[in-house]
Amino acid sequence: MITKRGPRGMRTVSVRVGGMAEVSGDVPAEPGEGADTAAGPERLVGLSDAVYAIAMTLLVLDVTIPPSLDEAGFEAALAGVWPSLGAYALSFAVLAGFWRDQRSILHQVRRCDTLMVRVALAGLGLVALLPFPTTLLSEYGGSYPAAVAVYAVTVAGIGLLHLTLFLLARRRPGRTAARLSDRATWDGAIDLAAVVPVAAASVALAYAVSPPAGLWTWLAVLPLKYFLRLFTSARYRI
Repeated sequence: MITKRGPRGMRTVSVRVGGMAEVSGDVPAEPGEGADTAAGPERLVGLSDAVYAIAMTLLVLDVTIPPSLDEAGFEAALAGVWPSLGAYALSFAVLAGFWRDQRSILHQVRRCDTLMVRVALAGLGLVALLPFPTTLLSEYGGSYPAAVAVYAVTVAGIGLLHLTLFLLARRRPGRTAARLSDRATWDGAIDLAAVVPVAAASVALAYAVSPPAGLWTWLAVLPLKYFLRLFTSARYRI
């Protein structure tokens, strides 16, 4: 049997049968034999959709009222469910934004190499973890600054990993479907990184002022993105 290099990802195998005839053909290369480790983003997009869908669904499990309550107990439980609803709404909005951003990044990519896959999986790991900080936020966010800090660090970590994935997709030749303009790069970076200063401010206010003050800080995400985009629009206006 004689093995030769074939096209990328393939090897040519020749087999001598009975000392007379020779049969040859291309078969897939074994790992480490020059096969291209990069692949299209379709499977990663599907996995991301599944992880985000499960994480978003798990968020609502904290919004519950105990059964078999009398009228007074039911009214008290209904009033006490508002922190859980608030934490659910915040986390759902955060995950929806990150899901949109990750799909936008991956749709710009022709092939995902190993580093990009690892960064994406690390981000999905934090996404799957977010229901736990959300529970801490709903149960203890109004009293303990550590609950606000755990939530903020988790969200900031997702944002930084998405920003890393975005920059990898843009800077690696041949990976992206088209080279992004400076304006598009700035807009994408702002969308992904704006949560980081807000998260830092929420932790600082939670410890320096009060945990509720840290929670209210998250309302600044959308205005911050808006004003940063105005700045970049003025910078790249022709």
